[in-house]
Amino acid sequence: MRLERKQREYWYRNLKITGLLLAIWFVVTFVVSYFARELAEFSVFGFPLGFYMGAQGSPLVYVAIIWWYARYMDKLDREYGVDDGE
Repeated sequence: MRLERKQREYWYRNLKITGLLLAIWFVVTFVVSYFARELAEFSVFGFPLGFYMGAQGSPLVYVAIIWWYARYMDKLDREYGVDDGE
């Protein structure tokens, strides 16, 4: 089964945004943790940045990623006519 051009474009844009958001998730989860000692030199609200990212920063970024992805996909679905019509 061959996908039409519009379907390919939809999935390309979907995969592109998913890859970007997964890259952000990877950086926030693993790269920040790897450099936690170096990040301790900086402070956020009086806490070392490495501690802050582990305790509050990372979960906030995760929620922001989910929120942004949901909004983007809703817009993309409407643009390509695959929304659920609500």
